[in-house]
Amino acid sequence: MPHVNIKHFPTPVGEEQSARLVAAITAALTENLGCTEDAVSIALEPVDPSEWNERVYRPEVVERRALLHKQPNY
Repeated sequence: MPHVNIKHFPTPVGEEQSARLVAAITAALTENLGCTEDAVSIALEPVDPSEWNERVYRPEVVERRALLHKQPNY
């Protein structure tokens, strides 16, 4: 615990940029949830824009709105 799955439109993300992103998210989680780094798992999942509504927006934003702490503005 915790596991974070970041879904995003496909973009070229190099290994260095990905490592910085994962390190920043890991640091935020360990600081704010009081867990250790080895307890954190993070996935980066590209989702094609044509599939976004079906795979992400409806099931994770609309249907789970009560869990969101930040609403999208689109």
